[in-house]
Order: sequence, then C-alpha cells, then structure tokens
Amino acid sequence: METCKGPIPPDLPPLLDRVFSTDGKFKRLYEEAVARSFPSLYRQRMALERKALVIREWSPTIVPGLLQTADYARFLFQGGAPLAGDGEVAAFITNRLTRQALLDAETPPDIRVVLCESVLRRRFCPRDVMRRQLAALLEAGERPTVRIQILPLDAPAHLFSDWPVTLLTGPSHTVTVCVESYRTAGIVEEPADVRTALRSYDELTSDALSARDSARLIVEQMETLS
Repeated sequence: METCKGPIPPDLPPLLDRVFSTDGKFKRLYEEAVARSFPSLYRQRMALERKALVIREWSPTIVPGLLQTADYARFLFQGGAPLAGDGEVAAFITNRLTRQALLDAETPPDIRVVLCESVLRRRFCPRDVMRRQLAALLEAGERPTVRIQILPLDAPAHLFSDWPVTLLTGPSHTVTVCVESYRTAGIVEEPADVRTALRSYDELTSDALSARDSARLIVEQMETLS
C-alpha cells in the first residue's frame, strides 16, 4: 500500500476503523474516494445512493450494479470498452463492488428491484457466469431488506420501457429520480415528475411477478444454463 499502486482493497477501510477506533472515518473517506472516480454526472447519484433509506430500481436490460457479481460486471464493462486495460477493468470492478457495501451496512436501505424478464435470458457472458449471477440474485432476494420481482415479457408498455430508472428516498423522505442513458445521467426532483415516476413504479410492481414467483422463474432459467 505504501507504493500507492493499485486500488485500495475494499475490506481495508473497515479494518482500519476497527484497529484505530475511528468510528467509520476510513470507510467514509474510501467511499468518497470511490465516488470521485465516477464521472461528475454520476457523483450526485452516488452521494444520494449512499444516504438513501429506500432504493427502487428498474432495469430493462441488465442486472443493476448493486446486485452484480464481479464476473458479470467484468463482461459487461469489457463489452462496452473492449480496449480497456487490465488496470481500468480492475478499477471498474472494484468501484462497482464497493457500492454494494451498503447492503451489509448496520442499517441497510430497503431495496426494491424490478427486472425485465429479458435480463434473465440475455447471454452476453458465458453460461457459468450468468448462472452464478442468477444465483446471486436469489441470494440477494433472501435478505429481509431486498425484494426482487421479474416483469414478464408480455407485460404492457410503461413509462420506463426504454431506460433504467432508480428512485432514491433520502433521510428527509424526499424522492429523487435518476435516469441513465449513454454517457449521461439525469436527476429529476420536480415534485410532479417524481409523483408520476412513483406511480409508474407502483404499476410496474403490480404487473410484475410476486417475489416468490420471480424466484421460481430465476431458478428455471438457471436450470437451462446447467
């Protein structure tokens, strides 16, 4: 570590906090350093995510970053950046997995995820990698604070059909809507637009399979990858 080469191991800051009794200071500094590595357009979203009480995710195409395995994230990143070097790939994966630390926080946020059924069936990575990713989804769904639902392919069209959306409920219980597209991220805070987004998300959860039936569908898809 004294050479300052390579990324900081994610498990190091909490260890330093325990050794030096610093009440999470090293962990907070590390999270801030990771957040600063993201493009400026995404930093506000990262800051909101770290403080969120409730995180609602919708994804029409891929498993959201909070639930990705390292191998799944690697194939996803390399597909979009085929010329990236090993260091860049490693940094991306470290940053992606660091975001997931909030799942194991002392008071983790409630996480609600709705995935299009196509996310389960898309195979941009080897079968064994996708199978492990689906197993990770099942494991995440067993957490008391996480609920995962699958939207069937024959579900009706909706407001979020074309892009991933995250709705973040902050400590003051205000909701911010984050919409992502190619090399940009939009932050929506206008009350009327937020209400529309919340209503649309409620419609998604109503049209989606229950958490139990969603888990069964994930298991069925895993079996096709054996």
